[in-house]
Amino acid sequence: MSKRHIHRLTPAMLLAAVLGLSACDQLGIATPAAEAAKREAEGKAIGGGCRHAARSVETCYELNKRADKAAVFAGWREMNDYMRENNIEPMPASEPVAVADEENAEPAVVKAKAKP
Repeated sequence: MSKRHIHRLTPAMLLAAVLGLSACDQLGIATPAAEAAKREAEGKAIGGGCRHAARSVETCYELNKRADKAAVFAGWREMNDYMRENNIEPMPASEPVAVADEENAEPAVVKAKAKP
């Protein structure tokens, strides 16, 4: 190949590479920014759920050790503000409470003791 042919192919190859890489999101390839956004959204959802279930933010942290604490708190606070503005009463969590089993990495249900 001559230099002239290489110079003609280079812009075409660059364009193809850019277009190919821009579709990474559609292929399901995770980017650091997408992962961070997902962790933040999950943390906010956890915090909002805890507030709606009348759990303290500290209890929420304890039940969700892997969640980002800042995102959990932000979600808890947003739900608190929303509930106050719209006069929504908390819905306390009923027993049994799902607790993650660290050894098996599957949720285990802790049953409440029946009163005789």
